[in-house]
Amino acid sequence: MSYLPRFGPMPLLAMAVVLCITGCPRSQDQNSANLNPVSTQDQAPDPAAANLAPASSDTNAAAPVTYTAPNNGQAPANPAYQQSAPPPDAGGNQYQASNQPSGDPGYGEQPVTYAPQPPPPLPDYDQPPAPGDGYLWTPGYWAWAPTGYYWVPGAWVQAPYEGALWTPGYWGFWHNHYGFYRGYWGPHIGFYGGVDYGFGYVGFGYQGGYWGGGHFNYNRSVNNINVSVVHNVYSRSVSGGNRGGARVSFNGGSGGVQLRARPAELAALHEQHAAPMRAQVQNERAASTNRAQFANVNHGRPASLVANQALAADRNVRAPAALQVRNQATAQQHQAVQQPQQHQAVQQQQQRQAVQQQQQRQAVQQPQQHQAVQQPQQRQAVQQQRQAAPQQHQAAPQQRQVAPQQHQAAPQHPEEERPKR
Repeated sequence: MSYLPRFGPMPLLAMAVVLCITGCPRSQDQNSANLNPVSTQDQAPDPAAANLAPASSDTNAAAPVTYTAPNNGQAPANPAYQQSAPPPDAGGNQYQASNQPSGDPGYGEQPVTYAPQPPPPLPDYDQPPAPGDGYLWTPGYWAWAPTGYYWVPGAWVQAPYEGALWTPGYWGFWHNHYGFYRGYWGPHIGFYGGVDYGFGYVGFGYQGGYWGGGHFNYNRSVNNINVSVVHNVYSRSVSGGNRGGARVSFNGGSGGVQLRARPAELAALHEQHAAPMRAQVQNERAASTNRAQFANVNHGRPASLVANQALAADRNVRAPAALQVRNQATAQQHQAVQQPQQHQAVQQQQQRQAVQQQQQRQAVQQPQQHQAVQQPQQRQAVQQQRQAAPQQHQAAPQQRQVAPQQHQAAPQHPEEERPKR
C-alpha cells in the first residue's frame, strides 16, 4: 500500500525542492558565484606577473604587506610630522651602514643618504593623466636635506628602453639610522621596502601594467588613462592599494613596514640596472630648492605633489643583453606579422591603381569611339547631300519649261468664256 497520496501534491513539491537544494552542489556553487562575482579577466593569470624575476615561484609571493603603524594608522599629531625617535643604538657609529644581509634592509646595497629620523607618511594625491604610450609612472617620495625632509613629486617618465621597469627608492632602518636606497631601471621589479606607493606599486611587484607586443600595456584600474591618447590598455583589479589615511613610508624600525625581500626581488636586485636619468635627478634637485616642498613648512602637504610635465628619457641607456635579445625577437615577430599585411596593402593599392587606370582609359576611349561613329554618319550625310544636288539642279530647268507652257495656256480661257451677243 502506498501512502504517498496522503501527502498531497504540495508536500511532494516541497520535498523535491529540499532534495534539489541539499543534493545539488552545482547549484550551491552557482549561488556562491552570484554572491561573489569575479570577472573573467581577474580569474585569468595576471599579465603583470611578468614584472617579477623568474625566481618568483616562491610560495609566499602573494603574502600581504604588513607593518606596525604608529597611532593606529593615523597621521601623527605633531605638526612637524616627527615620527617616533630611533631606539638606542646597540653600538658603533649610527651612520655606519652594514653589509650583513641578515638584517640589512638594503641587502648589501649602500644607501645614498642617511637621516636621523624617519620620513613622514606618504601624502595622498591624484595621478595626472598619462601623456602617451611608453611612459611609466614613478611615484613621489620623501628625500632628505640638512634642513629636513622634502617631497619629490611623482612623475610620468619616458622609459629609457623597451622592457624597462622602475623600482622605486625607499627608506630603510638599520643600526639606528634611516638610509635611502635609490630607485633604478631594470628588466624586473626589485625590492622597494614593501612600501605601498599606490598606482600599482602595492609593496610587492608592480601591477600597473606590463610590456608585451613591443609596447607597454596600462592597467586602467590604477592609472589615469585617456584612451584617445594611450591605446594599449586593459583593466584588472589589484591587491592591496589601500591608500587612505596615513601611509607608512619606510621599512623596519618602530612603526615601519615589517617586510623582507622575497626571492623574486632578490633575483632582480642582482640584475643589470640603470640609475635614475638626468630628468629624474633634476626633478629631485628642483624640489630641494623649493621651501614649500619641505615637511617642516608644509606640515606633510607639499605644494607640488606631482610633476606638471612628463620627464624625457636619456637616449644613451642600454638595455641588458638578455632584454635586447628578447626585444629583437619581438621586433622580428612584429615584422613577420606586418610584412603580409604590408604586402596585402600593396596589392590592394596596385589593384586600385589598375582600376583607376582602366577607368581613365575608358573615359578617354568613349569620346573617341563616339567620334568614330559620328564621322562615317557625317560622311554619308554629305554624300547623300551631294547626290541630291544634281537631281535638284536638273529638276529646276524642267520646272522653268513647265512654267511658260502654263503661261501660254492661260489666255485661251477668257475667249472661250466670253458671252455670245
